[in-house]
Amino acid sequence: MVAVASTNGRRAGIALGLTGLVVPLTVALGSTPAQAASCTTSTGPYQKQVEKFLGRPVDGRQSAADCKATRAFQAMHGITPTIGYAGPLTWRTMNTMLQQRAAGKTPNKAGKCPTNKGRIACVDLTRQLAWIQDGTKLKYGPVPVRTGKNGTETRTGAKKIYWRSINHWSTLYNVRMPYSQFFDGGQAFHSTTKSMYNPPGSGGCVNMRPADAKAYWNLLKNGDDVYVYGRKPGT
Repeated sequence: MVAVASTNGRRAGIALGLTGLVVPLTVALGSTPAQAASCTTSTGPYQKQVEKFLGRPVDGRQSAADCKATRAFQAMHGITPTIGYAGPLTWRTMNTMLQQRAAGKTPNKAGKCPTNKGRIACVDLTRQLAWIQDGTKLKYGPVPVRTGKNGTETRTGAKKIYWRSINHWSTLYNVRMPYSQFFDGGQAFHSTTKSMYNPPGSGGCVNMRPADAKAYWNLLKNGDDVYVYGRKPGT
């Protein structure tokens, strides 16, 4: 159940470039028409919502232009099959993005992340958002994050950063984890090269874009509080 367990920070890491800030997810099994990986002519169950999100004419009918725009979105975030079908996971990704945009500069408007602990890193799994606040003052973010997939969910609750490794190497997954800050077992904030919406999610860590992971590294230290709440869509 531990997401990213690693022990060896010897190898040099490089700050990796990140793709896209938007959202992603795959099409659920059985929810897409049986077609090859080419543009589908089938109208999806979320056709109107997807058309509206993409700025297409909202008529609820699949067109070649609709498919092309949907496929481009899917390709950007690793959603497969990349056939332009307006299925549930593509729409879920877009809906998560809309919630992130709506958060604006008041991600803790509902007061779910504690404001009585001073500096604290907050992670909202439902909206796939993270930020740092000091009391009620926003210090950094909110930024999109990529948390644990079904079966290796990022664990909720009050945590503390207990170990930091700037050029971390995961011996479990054999990958670099730049700017790792561990807060619960093998789960940590760290940089990744994937889209923040690439399905199905991480092994439990809170993946971040390189610039955001670096900012977290500079703003946090061992002993700082972390609070994780909510539930990631699809888990």
